[in-house]
Amino acid sequence: MSAAQVLTAAQMRAAEQALFDAGTTVSELMERAAGGAAEWIRRIAAGRGVTVLCGPGNNGGDGYVIARRLREAGHAVRVVAPLAPKTDAAKEARRRWDGPVESGAGRLHGDIFVDCLFGSGLARPLVAEHALLLRDLAARHRFRVAVDVPSGVASDTGAVLNDKLPAYELTLALGAWKFAHWSLPGRALMGQMRCVPIGIADVEGAAQLATRPRIAPPAADSHKYRRGLLAIVAGAMPGASLLAAAAAQRAGAGYVKLLSPAADPGAPADLVTDAAPLGDALEDERIDAVLVGPGLGRDEAARGRLRAALARAKALVLDADALVLLTPAMLAREVPMLATPHDGELETLCRAFGVVAEGRRHRARALARTSGMVVIAKGPDSIVAAPDGRLALGLPTPSWLSVAGTGDVLAGIAASRMATGRDPFTAACEALWLHGEAARRAGPAFTPSELAERVSGALAAAL
Repeated sequence: MSAAQVLTAAQMRAAEQALFDAGTTVSELMERAAGGAAEWIRRIAAGRGVTVLCGPGNNGGDGYVIARRLREAGHAVRVVAPLAPKTDAAKEARRRWDGPVESGAGRLHGDIFVDCLFGSGLARPLVAEHALLLRDLAARHRFRVAVDVPSGVASDTGAVLNDKLPAYELTLALGAWKFAHWSLPGRALMGQMRCVPIGIADVEGAAQLATRPRIAPPAADSHKYRRGLLAIVAGAMPGASLLAAAAAQRAGAGYVKLLSPAADPGAPADLVTDAAPLGDALEDERIDAVLVGPGLGRDEAARGRLRAALARAKALVLDADALVLLTPAMLAREVPMLATPHDGELETLCRAFGVVAEGRRHRARALARTSGMVVIAKGPDSIVAAPDGRLALGLPTPSWLSVAGTGDVLAGIAASRMATGRDPFTAACEALWLHGEAARRAGPAFTPSELAERVSGALAAAL
């Protein structure tokens, strides 16, 4: 299995069914999954007592197996189950536990709490009785572990289905990552996350995580044009395009040029500024990619600059104001194109392109399919959607990125990667990782300029 694939609940059921069809029994798979989880918990517990909360389904069955394995390893284990097992595998797991089972929390308290109440199949809120039991047990233990998906969190969306759900120090995904593991608000409850392999094969069409890319250094005979020439279209507010340029210069392109309607005295000495008429400047055949949008403005002059870029560029990154001005009629040419909207811009684009879908992931996918653009729906849980249906999820990034100007830095990185020859989807995934890594290196309370300065260090980490 690819360690980076992310499955829906339906995809996970189908993947498990493939194992059953190949001869693995449900009980055997449960022993494999829960045994792997038990090993993680055993190391964390380090001899301390463990309380396991079991539900009626196979997630509860995992809990009985975990309890048995921990007891065999010498731990004091108590099991709480408000409902009797309903599946054959869960019934067998409880029979093999062969120990006391309590129906309520009573006065239980201790060191390690393991939530196996409901797993990835849950799509509705916990009933009040079960929610109260979960909160009560979690509050009475020092360390909390969720098995597969925390109870009360929707597996396919990360939605939190109940109020006041506990936060966990560790979440153990069984078999494959689920969307909830990487989607807010549910992700915020999960603490550290680990995936327990159980033999799931790669699933065709599965989403992937945008993990650390493998970027090669320039060839020995490289020169600035061979490494890629990126043109950035400046507009009414030059600061944003200068931020994007600073990031782009550190993200791999060999030459970054600012196409500005007027010379900017604030431009650094190492950034070439071209004040020629935009149409003339874009006629340069050596330009590999164009970034338009940061600081562009939203007046008719800005609209004209956007049209010029759309008419001439070999490859495009559209950001900020360009996304507000864009209409379907402007996309008359089929060229590689990447759009980088935040949530408000995503809504604007969906209205412009007649996209109706529920949730960010589905809106991004529908917009990509309708427009032909790769879309980064950027935010604290970013999504990359391609017109052909491919989907990637960004890894968690420091919350310090929530400051004005960091989106310009992301756009500059993505455009730089496209100028080096990456296709829009690959460039988007690489940019998300480099952006997050730059933020980690920048530390707390950084400025966007400081973030841009850390991009070269992030690139070095990907070599």
